[in-house]
Amino acid sequence: MTAVYTWDVFSTLDGYGSYADGADWGGYWGKQGPELLAHRAALCATEQRMVFGATTFRETAQIMSSDIDPNTLDEWNVQTMRTPTTVVSSTLRDTLGWPDATIVSGDAVDIVARLKEESDVPLRSQGSLSLNRALMAAGLVDRLRVTIFPVISGRTGTNPILMGAADFDLELLESRTLDGHTQEAVYRPSLR
Repeated sequence: MTAVYTWDVFSTLDGYGSYADGADWGGYWGKQGPELLAHRAALCATEQRMVFGATTFRETAQIMSSDIDPNTLDEWNVQTMRTPTTVVSSTLRDTLGWPDATIVSGDAVDIVARLKEESDVPLRSQGSLSLNRALMAAGLVDRLRVTIFPVISGRTGTNPILMGAADFDLELLESRTLDGHTQEAVYRPSLR
């Protein structure tokens, strides 16, 4: 049996995954609340393996290993850093202080297909946009979890989450509203 692979991504209503330097949005576009943070912690508390591309891994490791007091990090971020992690990269040579990370070089589709076959636990990837668009095109993403924050960042938005993706049909598996305004939807993608 193959492990379920979930691509977990944050987005604005207009499809951006982040915002430009100098934009005054703050983390989570200023829309985090206790329900969102508790839900994220519960998702990360289950046994799983994280999969990152190089860019998202570098950015996340830099935040987690900076001079930030670990007691000020959201619990789900702390749990993510404690999760066994595979980083797909041909450029990284160092795990950047990540406690249980393994860097694997090669074709991402081949690497993740092998992980899906060998893993006894679910696989989950946060962000890693270009990696996961390629994995979706190869039919390796079983679940697409999109958390949509109630903002439009047309002037300051960067990294459109699905820019350049193939065409997909999406079957809605579950959805919820968190803190009365943030939407989370989980889909099963299938190529068109």
